[in-house]
Amino acid sequence: MQLAILGAGPAGLLFSLLIRRRFPRWQVHVYEQNPADATFGFGVVFSHGALAFLERDAPDLHAQLLPRMEHWPIQRIVHRGEAIDIDGNGFSAVARLELNRFLQDLCRGAGVEIEFGRRIDSLAELGPADLLVGADGVHSLVRRELDGQFEPQVEWLTNRFAWYGTPQRFDCLSLTFRESEHGAFVAHHYRYRPDMSTFIVECDDATWRRAQLDRMDDIASREYCEGVFAADLAGEPLMSNHSIWRQFPILHNRKWRAGNAVLLGDALRTMHFSIGSGTRLAFEDAIALDRAFGEAGEDVPQALAAFERERRPVVEKLFSAANASSWWYEKFPEKMQQLDALGLAYDYMTRSGRMNDERLAEIAPKFMARVRAARSVLRKDLPDQAE
Repeated sequence: MQLAILGAGPAGLLFSLLIRRRFPRWQVHVYEQNPADATFGFGVVFSHGALAFLERDAPDLHAQLLPRMEHWPIQRIVHRGEAIDIDGNGFSAVARLELNRFLQDLCRGAGVEIEFGRRIDSLAELGPADLLVGADGVHSLVRRELDGQFEPQVEWLTNRFAWYGTPQRFDCLSLTFRESEHGAFVAHHYRYRPDMSTFIVECDDATWRRAQLDRMDDIASREYCEGVFAADLAGEPLMSNHSIWRQFPILHNRKWRAGNAVLLGDALRTMHFSIGSGTRLAFEDAIALDRAFGEAGEDVPQALAAFERERRPVVEKLFSAANASSWWYEKFPEKMQQLDALGLAYDYMTRSGRMNDERLAEIAPKFMARVRAARSVLRKDLPDQAE
């Protein structure tokens, strides 16, 4: 069997590793247009629940990856200068480049052939392959060339965001809401090394334009954001890595496979970064596709059908939650005006529609006890209604 895999990100590398381990005689060739040490962004974050699947399905990888990660047991919301801690929301993070190198080394050890710096402009350049895997991200060549068969659909969110890093060390995964004279901002930030953190700055389009961020170069843009979040950065700078202001595309495909071709990860669908599931889903895609071939052997149509049958219900459920989360952010300036810190934190935690009070009390009992205490005080302060 000849396998051609486009993209040496988490989805492409993990699938290559697993399938090569399962079928050592299969020829697995990965094509990546960027150098081996290139990466965009800074850190990758996983919920503890998201890591549980890796421990279950690839325990050796989980055991090797865990010591490379930063860990914390809570999530924090900061609004109007007040920090609200949410217990029961454990997360871990690792440098994106370190994750890639870790997977690259494992792939090489398993006999996967990885060709870096190889730009593929047409699928015809690849030659014959029994299986073609598009793990080449949101701008996937595989999806573009087979557009009519995958039937992709994309919707662009209106908010603007820029992905920075900073030497400032943060205690945990945090959302910090701040205002400038031009409007509302929110930062998604977490440490991924003892000395480095990811720091994503987001704002609505109107604020972005009022602040003239659309006209600023990288240095001016970073300086502006450093001013907005000066209290949080404590004098540390923001650092760029292709940190342009972007809008998020909500992408999905009506069809997951086209002949012997299949999509994985962001090539298949995007999940808004606010739910932190992009890399998790890429890993789960890879594990599910490997498992499907474990059952079907060299029967590619059967394997791809089994992969979609297993994964589609799970992905569609998370896709719906990610959409709800992304639209919450589209309205966050209004929510900042309407809600205090505790109210904003509660509204955030219930934004996807999947978290009710009972479940939240089970997962985050300390936080929910504080919410209920605040509600009790509010009820006592309300005037009695006339009969």
